[in-house]
Amino acid sequence: MNDLWPWLLLAGLGAFHGLNPAMGWLFAVALGLHRQSAAAVVGAVPAIALGHAASVGLVVAITIMAGLVVEPSLVRTATGAVLVAWAVWHHLFGHRQRVRVGMTTGLVGLALWSFLMATAHGAGLMVLPALTPICLASPPLAAAGGGSTAAMLAAVAVHTGAMLCAMGLVALAVYRFVGLGILRSAWVNVDVVWSAVLLLTGAMLILW
Repeated sequence: MNDLWPWLLLAGLGAFHGLNPAMGWLFAVALGLHRQSAAAVVGAVPAIALGHAASVGLVVAITIMAGLVVEPSLVRTATGAVLVAWAVWHHLFGHRQRVRVGMTTGLVGLALWSFLMATAHGAGLMVLPALTPICLASPPLAAAGGGSTAAMLAAVAVHTGAMLCAMGLVALAVYRFVGLGILRSAWVNVDVVWSAVLLLTGAMLILW
């Protein structure tokens, strides 16, 4: 069970990212409504997930390389401090740094937008508490599958798969049955929630 919980946490964080409108489902629905096509929604979701996966994978790769030459506990503490600082910055100034993408963008542009959004929101940093015991364990939990690189790829795949499922279900449900009008009366300030989760994750890394 101790070996399973990081994977469950990765999947849970993936679902959380998929449910967050800032991570892309809101744009996918808006794109579908603009083009009057459910196919546009379906096509946007994998592109958004791919950009998200690239951002998370980049952060994980940098962390693994740092962990190979630096004591893993120092990497965790430094990452936690960065995440706490990022949470404070995001809460105070993040709403001013929106990445704009037009409704005529293609899938490549959508993936790039998702990469930039996930990076700006610190999505890769957020999953490090789950990734650290998988990729920086000694020996790695996934050593049988080829070591840290295989563990990293598997972890990013699990996280992205959960995000893809959650985002796709929400985007299609909102497009088909709800519509964006509900956001006028049922909107949740996800920036505050996101900043709180970033702060909590950073504290976990520092105190872990």
